[in-house]
Amino acid sequence: MQTLILTLHVVACLALIVLVLLQSGKEGMGVIFGGGNTSLFGSTGAGGMLAKLTAFLAVLFIITSLSYNVLTSSRKSDDSTILDVKLEDVQPAPAAPAVPAPAAPAEQKSN
Repeated sequence: MQTLILTLHVVACLALIVLVLLQSGKEGMGVIFGGGNTSLFGSTGAGGMLAKLTAFLAVLFIITSLSYNVLTSSRKSDDSTILDVKLEDVQPAPAAPAVPAPAAPAEQKSN
């Protein structure tokens, strides 16, 4: 089930990226391809079709995101993490013994 949801999620994500990039701006997609007033999807454009498909894929993307999150978080795991450790349970590390600084050699005086 996880594989199916994850596959649907990736496909919806990639299709959503493509559809958003296909959406026409103020100038229209026809300007990019050198066609004066005509659009890539005909004279009426594809605003209605692309907008509806984009909305559908956006809803599918949200549903797959939430369902995958719920599906994976409901699985109980015996692995402990750092978040499971309470501060009261942590013992402080023993202090390292103090190492005396090396003494400077005594100066010898010659008479």
